[in-house]
Amino acid sequence: MRDRKGIAKDKFLKGFNCSQSVLVAFFQDLGLKEEDLLKISSGFGGGMGRMQNTCGAVTGAFMVLGYLNGRYQEDDTESKAKTYGLIQKFAADFEEVNGTINCLELLGVNFNDEEAMKEVVEQEGFKEKCLKYVLDAVEIIESKYL
Repeated sequence: MRDRKGIAKDKFLKGFNCSQSVLVAFFQDLGLKEEDLLKISSGFGGGMGRMQNTCGAVTGAFMVLGYLNGRYQEDDTESKAKTYGLIQKFAADFEEVNGTINCLELLGVNFNDEEAMKEVVEQEGFKEKCLKYVLDAVEIIESKYL
């Protein structure tokens, strides 16, 4: 069995964002190159480009589910509907564990507040909180969707 959580944790602690860390943990399952996954997910951290919307760990999970189940032919409406359902289910599963999928609500720190950001960075607050969300996302996919 692959140590997907170990891969995700390693990537996150090396400075990759939440989305990258979740997505690349599944690179062997997806059959894609790690480098390509890191590139494609690089803008999804910080709640979509640091806009603090949907959590990067969640968007990374959405990409995994989309790749494994998604539509690639125009007339494949069944896969499209299935994927949307899986995304909604994953969001509900993540919310059940963490209360929300919103980055700002999860972190409780506005990225535009320079003082608050400085304090969180100094205390390594993102490392602790965000790593939990990364590992939660990997765990949910492994336990419910593979």
